Amino acid sequence: MSTYNDTLRKHRRLAILRHLEACSEYTSNASILTDILNGVGVISTRSQVVTDLSWLKENGFVSYDDRAEFIVVEATNAGIEIARGLSSHPEIQRPRPRA
Repeated sequence: MSTYNDTLRKHRRLAILRHLEACSEYTSNASILTDILNGVGVISTRSQVVTDLSWLKENGFVSYDDRAEFIVVEATNAGIEIARGLSSHPEIQRPRPRA
């Protein structure tokens, strides 16, 4: 059984990938992602966003430079496929069809 926090984390990861998919060059930064998530009702702290970005990177869905103070994230092909619903991962919410 999934807890609320597990469900929220899966939604956060999907929302990150969907935002990146909609961005020019599939790129954004951690601060903007935090604002976007909060704006769409996936209330998240910057720490939660950075933690999920790290997880997404470890699993090959995004890339970014770990040493940079300002985290600029780019979705990988695998991340874009998740955002579009072409593939899935059990730890990321599957997107609903877009209108």
